[in-house]
Amino acid sequence: MPDSSKDQAAIRQALERARNCENGTVDTQTSSVLEAAITDLWNRLQAEPDTYVLNRDEFALFNYFMERYRGSNITQRAVARFWNNYQGATDADVGTKK
Repeated sequence: MPDSSKDQAAIRQALERARNCENGTVDTQTSSVLEAAITDLWNRLQAEPDTYVLNRDEFALFNYFMERYRGSNITQRAVARFWNNYQGATDADVGTKK
C-alpha cells in the first residue's frame, strides 16, 4: 500500500465501502482506488515473492481480491508469511491501546 497515511486511509475507506456494498456493484471511484492499490501491492509482491511481508492493511486489501490471485504460489507464500509474522492484540493488550 502507498506509504502516506492519507493514501492508506483512502484505501481503507474504499475497502469498507466495497465490503458494505449491498448489491455487489462498487462505484467507479471506489473501484479505481482499490484497483490501483491492489496493482501496486501485487507488483511489490512479485518483486519480492519470497520476502515481502504484508501488513494488516495490505492483507485486508489482498484478502478482498484473493479470488483473483488464489492459484498463485506467490499468494500462498505471502499469506503464510503474513500469518507467521502477524502480531495481533493479545489479552494483555486489550484495553491498553489508545
